[in-house]
Amino acid sequence: MSVHRTKTVLISGAGIAGPALAFWLRRYGFEPTVVERAGAPRPGGQAVDVRGAARDVVDRMGIMSEVRRLSLDERGFAYVEQSGRQVAWMPADHFGGEGIVAEIEINRGDLSRVLYEATRDEVEYLFDDSIHELVQDDAGVKVTFLRHAPRTFDLVIGADGVHSRVRALAFGDESSFVRPLGAYHAYFTLPHPVDTGGWFEMYSLPGRRMAAIRPGARTDSDRAGDPDRPHPHGSTAMFSFASAELDYDRRDVERQKQILAETFAGAGWRVPLLLDAMWHAPDFYFDAFCQVQMDRWATGRTALLGDAGYSPSPLTGLGTSLALVGAYVLAGELAAADGDHRVAFARYQDELRDYVRQCQRLPPGGIGGFLPAGRHKIWLRNRSMRLMTSRPLRRLVARVFATADSITLKRYP
Repeated sequence: MSVHRTKTVLISGAGIAGPALAFWLRRYGFEPTVVERAGAPRPGGQAVDVRGAARDVVDRMGIMSEVRRLSLDERGFAYVEQSGRQVAWMPADHFGGEGIVAEIEINRGDLSRVLYEATRDEVEYLFDDSIHELVQDDAGVKVTFLRHAPRTFDLVIGADGVHSRVRALAFGDESSFVRPLGAYHAYFTLPHPVDTGGWFEMYSLPGRRMAAIRPGARTDSDRAGDPDRPHPHGSTAMFSFASAELDYDRRDVERQKQILAETFAGAGWRVPLLLDAMWHAPDFYFDAFCQVQMDRWATGRTALLGDAGYSPSPLTGLGTSLALVGAYVLAGELAAADGDHRVAFARYQDELRDYVRQCQRLPPGGIGGFLPAGRHKIWLRNRSMRLMTSRPLRRLVARVFATADSITLKRYP
């Protein structure tokens, strides 16, 4: 029996990167345990993209049919004016399904649940708990939990997001690694679907503000009733705004909602409807646009995965793809190295470094392009969208959206 088959691995975070890593580790004979602060897999959340090489990973996991079944019914992306009239748009089938709206868009909570269901029978999950302390030496990593009894693992992997607890314990304060981009974003599920005709609609306001509605996935009954017409189910509200750094408690959700309400007070379009729904949303999320930039993602027997080590920011639309590809590569390199973490962690870094660098490139204009400052710049941005989708420029623009395919996945044993 290979040495690596006796390896125990603790993974912090049961979102997307954590369960994906657990899937591959279990397939290679490791013994993964996943610890998650929430009491169960988190529902809701914003729509996430499965792009490029991440599609290959999902295919190799054998869960593509379920992911497609739960994917959103989006005809494409559209900018709207205050009256609701669409003024610029990009259909989902443009650029090979890799445009602003990808061919496969799925709510984060749905993808997380698919990954959990694919691993729950063979992987130990510790919900409603988190890591309090890590002490590592040549023999392993002793982990102190907030609720469970202490245990020792061969390896610990932080897949616990931008505000990673594992990164803080093993690498230091997040201020050394998290780079704010000068804006904030929020999203939550609406209590009733809003019919946008299947379009992801975005409304830009002067003052570098934006509100949006994404349609949800159709239920099986929706599909049976009218298969030709997208029917929104569980629409998502989204807000973004540019701002200097805000002083607030990440655990104080009511204060975060107040910030959003004050920022968008008096706005038109469907903003009043969205703000009314916000106060009762059970899955409200608020955070800064930021990137995680680190020279290395491992120290000793501890490594980072996904947003914890190299979040590209939601602006790129590649965070989920990076998490899925990173999980595949990390597990594969551990298997190929027969469990020698020193060799595997170094190869993991080498294999992903260029891919991460490319995925972290912000779209043209960065935050300024995403959140134009005034009416004239909003008009120019809309005009630019219409030019991007015109036939003369499609081939040139397609190169911008090809980043997710810029890695060739190995076939691990």
